[in-house]
This record gives sequence, structure tokens and C-alpha cells, in this order.
Amino acid sequence: MAHALTPEYIFYDDPLHYFNVMLDDISNAQQQIYLQTYRFNNDSIGIKFRDAITRAAGRGVEVKLLLDSWGTSLPANFFSGLNALGGEVRYFKKIRLFWDFFTKNHRRNHRKLLIIDSHISYIGSANITDYSLNWRESMLRIKSDLAIPLKKIFLQDFRLYNKYVFEQISQVRKITHGGIQIIRDVPSLTKQRIRKSFVSLIRSASKEVIIETPYFLPGFVLRKTMMDAAKSGISLKVLIPMNSDVGLIDILRNRYLGILHRAGVGIYYYLPHNLHSKLLQVDNEIFAIGSPNFDYRSFRYQHEIVIIGQDESVIAQLNRHFSETLLYSELFDYEKWLQRPWLQKLFEKLLLPFRHLM
Repeated sequence: MAHALTPEYIFYDDPLHYFNVMLDDISNAQQQIYLQTYRFNNDSIGIKFRDAITRAAGRGVEVKLLLDSWGTSLPANFFSGLNALGGEVRYFKKIRLFWDFFTKNHRRNHRKLLIIDSHISYIGSANITDYSLNWRESMLRIKSDLAIPLKKIFLQDFRLYNKYVFEQISQVRKITHGGIQIIRDVPSLTKQRIRKSFVSLIRSASKEVIIETPYFLPGFVLRKTMMDAAKSGISLKVLIPMNSDVGLIDILRNRYLGILHRAGVGIYYYLPHNLHSKLLQVDNEIFAIGSPNFDYRSFRYQHEIVIIGQDESVIAQLNRHFSETLLYSELFDYEKWLQRPWLQKLFEKLLLPFRHLM
């Protein structure tokens, strides 16, 4: 009888490192390669992955790719070699014309998974692009049979790639496997299981909460939960980039920073370049890692996935990551925030009605 693998977790925050490891795993694949991502670019990294996956298909590996048609724009013949070898490439929900064109087409698949055979999986923040090579990311390589339920999730998404209504219980049911919870979100104004899980985790904290996110636009309940935790004496740190790749979000988030700071929330700006990682850690015991940003758009409109668990090796690796992030970060300056230009305050007000779509 086959024995379950002892889980092995390796955390990566440097794209050069995890891209190379992912390519090595693809080269060693024997049965399946399932890749799901928001962006897959026609650039040096995208071409490397395409070619490695095509070679795998040539040696008989089953290959399925699910790419988001909003986030990914590729030449029609980009995967022709892979298709000729039996590989399947699907684009999640083509852009369509509706009376509410922007709202419906905003419901994107933002999940990021790479699953190889039945024992290696990756989950985290990274797209398949070279423009993010100098970004700080969060990718967890898992060597365990957690790949089996993740494969089932991927295949479900692959079958339903062009549907617009996702409200069936089977598509959002929490999965627990080997002590790891897999939480999924689909576009919904009320369900928002990942947001509710984050609220619950923050409320459960007794000592410390660390949130790391590129786009920080928390809704009222999350803001109140964070402020209540900080006021109760819990160390609550929010790590965000000084300058993300979406300038409008950087402007709008300023509206929330002052009130959070006054409640005792510690806000840190990562300085070197874009901090694109998506992490939450509670009490040095519980971690959450996956694709969602800490904003309205992820929680309300996008298909997201996160895993929540307790593992000493993961916590140790995340602590090293957080320490290094903080080493190159600057503490939020409340006095400077109060004195920000009136024009910036005006833009914050003008952008506020669009906060759900940013």
C-alpha cells in the first residue's frame, strides 16, 4: 500500500529562484503538468515555460494550461507546438459585450497554481512573466499529496473555464487535507470566503498579525477587525510597497492609512521595488498564502485560492522573509500623511467610488 508523502515546504520570494525550480520540476514531470495563472506573457520567461512544457508534452506528459483572457494576451500561434503534441490550452472567460460590460468582465480567474504529477504543487502570488523579475513575491513549493485535491480543483476550473455563474457549493466548499485548509472564492457580493477567513484569523490572534500585500484596500469589516485587534494590544503589521505597479491604488489606499495608524496598526512601506507577495501570519503559528490581494476586487470579483495551515518549517521561512522585508522598509509617517497635498486628497475622494473595481 502506498504511503502518504511527508510534506516538504519550500518558500520562495525571488522570481529567479522559483522560476528555475519550477522549470526543473516541469522537466522532470512524468504524468501531468497543470498550470493555472492570470498572466502568461510572450517574453523571455513565458517562452522558457512554453518551451519546457512543450518538451514535456513531446515525451508523453499530459499538459493542461488555464490562462485568464483578461490578464493574458498572446499571439494565436504561441502554443501551436504544444497543441500539436496534444497539450490543451484554455483561456478563462473571453471578454464579452454586456450591458454591464465592465462589471461582468471584471470577474477574472486570479488563481495561480502549478501542479506536477501527484506530489508537487506551487501556490502563491507569481505570474509567468519577466517584468516581475525584480519584484518580491510569495511562492510555496509543496511536495506532498496536497497535489491531489489541488488537481481536482484545477480540473474543475478547467471544465468551467467559460462560465459566468459560479454559485454551486461544490465550487467554493472548504477542503481540508492533511491539516491544510484550501479556501476558494468565486465572484460574490456576500460569500467572500477568503475575506471571512482572514477576519476570523485576525480575530483569533492573541499576540501578532502580519499582513503582506501589494494592493491594500480593506473594506469596513476588515478595517474594524484590524483596528480592534491593534487597540487590544496585538502587534499588527501591514507591509505594502511604497510604489506598486498600480499607481491609482497607491493613491486611494492613503485614505485608510491614517485611521489605521491612529488605532495602533503598524504600516511599513517596502522601498526597493514592488512588493507583490500575498501573505498573512497569525501568532507565529498560522500562515495563509495564495493569490488574493487585500482589497475589494480580490474578495468580491475574482476567483482566488489560498491555503491556511500550521507548520513550523513554513513559519520559520516566512519569519526570515518578513524580517528581510522590514529591513528594507520605512515606517509610515503620520505627520507627513497629514500634510499630503490637497490635490492628492482630491484624487483619493474621486477614486473612492471605484474602490471595488481597482
